[in-house]
Amino acid sequence: MKLLIVGGYGTFGGRIVQLLENEPRLELIIAGRSLARAEACRKERGTTKARLVPATFDRDGDLGAQLSVLRPDIVVDASGPFQAYGEGRYRLVEACVAQRIHYLDLADGSDFVAGISAFDAAARAAGVVVLSGVSSFPVLTAAVVRRLSAGMARVESIRGGIAPSPFAGVGENVIRAIASYAGRPVRLVRDGKPAEGYPLTEQMRYTIAPPGRVPVRNTLFSLVDVPDLRALQALWPEASTIWMGAGPVPELLHRALIGLAWLVRAGLARSLAPLAPLMHWATNRLSWGEHRGGMFVAVDGADAEGRPIRRSWHLLAEGDDGPLIPSMAVEAIVRKALDGRMPSPGARAATRDVELEDYEALFAGKTIHTGFRDDTGKAKSLYPDLLGDAWKSLPGEISVMHEGTTMADGRASVERGSGMISRLAARMAGFPPGAPDIPVKVRFVADGQGESWIRTFGAHGFSSRQFAGRGRSERLLCERFGPLTFAMALVVDGNRLRLVLRRWSFLGLPLPMWLCPRSNAYETVEDGRFRFHVEISHPAAGLIVRYRGWLVPARAPTAAAPEAVTAG
Repeated sequence: MKLLIVGGYGTFGGRIVQLLENEPRLELIIAGRSLARAEACRKERGTTKARLVPATFDRDGDLGAQLSVLRPDIVVDASGPFQAYGEGRYRLVEACVAQRIHYLDLADGSDFVAGISAFDAAARAAGVVVLSGVSSFPVLTAAVVRRLSAGMARVESIRGGIAPSPFAGVGENVIRAIASYAGRPVRLVRDGKPAEGYPLTEQMRYTIAPPGRVPVRNTLFSLVDVPDLRALQALWPEASTIWMGAGPVPELLHRALIGLAWLVRAGLARSLAPLAPLMHWATNRLSWGEHRGGMFVAVDGADAEGRPIRRSWHLLAEGDDGPLIPSMAVEAIVRKALDGRMPSPGARAATRDVELEDYEALFAGKTIHTGFRDDTGKAKSLYPDLLGDAWKSLPGEISVMHEGTTMADGRASVERGSGMISRLAARMAGFPPGAPDIPVKVRFVADGQGESWIRTFGAHGFSSRQFAGRGRSERLLCERFGPLTFAMALVVDGNRLRLVLRRWSFLGLPLPMWLCPRSNAYETVEDGRFRFHVEISHPAAGLIVRYRGWLVPARAPTAAAPEAVTAG
């Protein structure tokens, strides 16, 4: 099968090549205006199972003649920006239908994708597939909403967002597209009525948190003009609100872009298009933070009895795998076509042609993690609520400690640092004195707002308060020792439950992480018994305290006290 990738050496086209180059049944034509760049892209890929062929292709030229020479089975338009295609924006679609060539594009503009249905009759008559918007927005979002809305009698609102890694490498055409619509009105549905939104001037905060993983840091999302704003409305017309955003980082640059968009909305500037080169430079040069990104989709609805249902889906991508996700819808469709499962003929947005299980199969070999959360508001204990679906994967000895147990007994060893600073820090926190083997009791009192942990090591007692984080600490477990509060991610790692520090504060004032004590804390199971390990240190003080040991519930869990929770 011959696949012509227009813009094949660009950001998205190059990623399509990367995703499909291991398929020996494919010939990938890397095409664009510059044959030299196409050839360089082919050489950069090295030895591949697919045949890579560089070619010249000008989408403003004689398309029929160029297609007749190359004779592809499928054309993928990965160039863009689709918002700037002008009056002849569907010339490539028309040429493909005329020559009975299947067509896919990665269009990110709502108008372009909505207009593709005008070619449905011609595509059906020619027996070809014409799919627009074959990317995360709206293909992945639609697939996720289908999964989230299962069992709902109606869908009331859909929200979603993508937070790319600051090191993802954003293409120039993506920036040109954003600059073209920032601050300018776009059509959407809000509060059950057609409305206008203004991209990059409307915001929300959200924490992407796949269950059992370290969440992406709480992110500021801004409204963007993507096909979902109308394509999802066609699938779920009863939804009263549909909102899609992007959360670029660093947030400082994002806020600068928001300010510029407001100039357009206020009529003080016609467009940000002249600033696109500067925006592209800043986005790809001024990068710092964690090399990880994510995506979320949240759906609110109701069951047949009218009871509210709130569910969300979370995706976390580590390192360089995240930038591949927008191109994976094309990969999924091409691989299905190779297996004889070509989508049905016609021209449409590609919102029904890829399912979540297709994506999950492609995610499996990469550092991409997904999970679901049920936020309906059912009464849950602290740890099950924060862990979501990952709660079910915990060993029984750990889960029983965190749901239904009110008292636990065991033994522990305690080590204390010998330095003056470490001794002072341990005393302020109330940590027990050193002992090689000491009895330990842990009692927990849950009150609906959190849990008080009352520990007794021998004759020494100290306590802390645990509760679910809010705001910037959303989806994190917060533990307060006097004036200090530490926010931790609950991470399921095999048979361990690790507590990973993400934030800390003094009397509610956030403190920089480089000043934060270091922590190695986890719960595990050894020899059929619950064990805990807590080690706290600081670069300036060395070891502060290390206590570890085992616990057993003092009594079996009962249904009468589902709110009580305990841990080591």
